[in-house]
Amino acid sequence: MIKIEMPKPNVVIYQRQQELKEGDVPITPYFGFIDFHKITRDKGGIFLFYNKANEVLFVGKARKIRQRIKKHFEDNVSPMKNHRDEIYKIEVYEVEDAMEREIYETYAINQFKAKYNVDKVFY
Repeated sequence: MIKIEMPKPNVVIYQRQQELKEGDVPITPYFGFIDFHKITRDKGGIFLFYNKANEVLFVGKARKIRQRIKKHFEDNVSPMKNHRDEIYKIEVYEVEDAMEREIYETYAINQFKAKYNVDKVFY
């Protein structure tokens, strides 16, 4: 039997409003998220989208994580296109090796029963 354990996420961002103090410059939210800058621009990995009930909505992988996550909010072909308003939390795991990304993605889709993934589903 193969045992796989998910690593700890490198970044977790939540959909929220910016709390401004006197003199702060407001950040324009990107689909309700103001912390996209915390997601690495040049590294590969996997990401999980969650709803407010902490249920996994979608699991994905990419060679450049931030760019791929943004595509899910912009693309008309994304499986999340009709469900973007449900995304409340994004977890990002930096995984540079392509084979490891593939394994973690498939594992997470099936372990957490991602609601909107249609490929790599074995449950």
